Amino acid sequence: MTDSTEPPTPSTSSTSTREAVYIHPRREPFEHGLIPIPKLIFTDGTQTLGPIKDKLVQQSTQSPTHRVDSLAISETLQISPDHARLVVDTLASVLHSDSDPLVSAKSTEIDSVGVDVYDLILFLYIQSYKRLLPRTHKDSAAVADVWPSTSAFDGYLSALSPLQLVRSNSRRFMPSQVDEEAHQLSYLQKHLGNILFLLSDSGEGEGEGEWEGEGEESLVLTMEKFEHLEFLIYFGEKGSERIPLSQAAPFFANSDPDMPAVPVPAAQVHDWILQNIASALEHVSERVSAKEIGPPSASDQDVPMADACTSSIKASTSASGPTFIEGISKSSYLKQASDFKGSSVKVINCHDSVIYILAPLRYATIYGCSDATIVLGAVGKAVRVEHCERVHVITAAKRICIANCRECVFFLGVNQRPLIVGDNHKLQVAPYNSFYSQLEEHMTQVGIEATMNRWDEAIALGVVDPHDSLSHPAGVSDVQAESATRLDPDQFTNFLIPNWFGGESCGSTKDNPFPLPDVYMASQQRNHSNLGEIKQILRETQLEESRKRELSSVLHVYFKDWLYASGNVRQLYCLQGD
Repeated sequence: MTDSTEPPTPSTSSTSTREAVYIHPRREPFEHGLIPIPKLIFTDGTQTLGPIKDKLVQQSTQSPTHRVDSLAISETLQISPDHARLVVDTLASVLHSDSDPLVSAKSTEIDSVGVDVYDLILFLYIQSYKRLLPRTHKDSAAVADVWPSTSAFDGYLSALSPLQLVRSNSRRFMPSQVDEEAHQLSYLQKHLGNILFLLSDSGEGEGEGEWEGEGEESLVLTMEKFEHLEFLIYFGEKGSERIPLSQAAPFFANSDPDMPAVPVPAAQVHDWILQNIASALEHVSERVSAKEIGPPSASDQDVPMADACTSSIKASTSASGPTFIEGISKSSYLKQASDFKGSSVKVINCHDSVIYILAPLRYATIYGCSDATIVLGAVGKAVRVEHCERVHVITAAKRICIANCRECVFFLGVNQRPLIVGDNHKLQVAPYNSFYSQLEEHMTQVGIEATMNRWDEAIALGVVDPHDSLSHPAGVSDVQAESATRLDPDQFTNFLIPNWFGGESCGSTKDNPFPLPDVYMASQQRNHSNLGEIKQILRETQLEESRKRELSSVLHVYFKDWLYASGNVRQLYCLQGD
């Protein structure tokens, strides 16, 4: 082994911070970057990915930008052009650096920009990651008869059906943030050697073989390659900015910016990161122990299902993590941009409610909800909707993934093709159908184009998600997921968002920024025309005063019946309360 510095403990890191700064996994690649395509999953370490990397590197040298496009990816990985473009779009949504040209590229520019080979290799490597499963409900007998067995695959494709998740009604029965972080750190700990091997060079060119083998001592890592690890890990704590990896590490921290940094032995990097992961896992364990001994925090308690319009306990925010909106039931709930400290949101186990999240965000997750309408303002990276039943989702977003949902309707303004995976039934998609005064401003902030809406171009992948930890019968993985159908234009209506901003509204959006397809526009105009005709008939009908009052009374009765039958009366009470 060449001379190596003693790996510093987190508290004595070169970052010179007063408190210990721990290593953390980046959640985004693990939560929004996994694609259930079997040909993308390499379970043999570097045996297959090593030659693939070499071929991609060779192809990148033929490009003036030293990057590869979707055609090169399609040919190298032997996947369809559509799947190759899906790889590029997904990778772009989880990249660690907003300065990468792929992040800011418009949809029509993606292939001319291309992807960095080493970001792509790390992205492909983590496709072998298995998600942490939800914990079994403590009263499984109570939920066994809730979900009808309408699918031949029910019972072994999903750990919990949507309504089983409803009954559990708490994140305690799903992976907590702490559990997921520990699971991701353990994955990185196990696979770090292979990951570093794929990033390393040897004195005689590219390395060959596995990490554990001959030639390990000669592998070196340049600072540029080392910084690609920021795709997977970072240093920093809540309420503080993330520390660049090259500044956190002892071997590149004092490099002269005007001189190229000297490559360091990959084994030295390996030892340093492993020690930091071990310290972080110990810290996570201590946090879990403290939580089990002490009183539960607001974000981990069961939320009482009060029939209230708002409740402060139902949302929890950390300065650097996602905002949780959890356990909303039979309510209307609003969050605006000023309510967010971070840039992502998770809506979990909300039922029979209308939830408005009118803010510019990077990521959004909707999980285990039922009989709800959820409005997401503008989401610039990715939306994931999973294990939901009878939910209407209205969102302007760069991209959306829908997994294991039933009888849901999605009103979409999306720049990329919707991705549908898992065991879905009776899904419908429709063009975006709403607006609020700051919508276009929020869309501009996060980079969503109103001129491109691919709401009806869904890609359906397999029923089985190879990233879950369940075993599946042979042959099931070849079954394609049920895709979504277009909503009947006659059923399409605009969704009106109440103007909570009142006279203080500073936004300029006055209408739906996404152009409607002709068939939906024609249906909307027809409905407006029919309504105008009915109003005109009522105005022109010659009735005695008593008959007019009787007609008015009948109309009010039917309208009131509809309000109660649809549940919309609750929104009126909540609006009056505001």
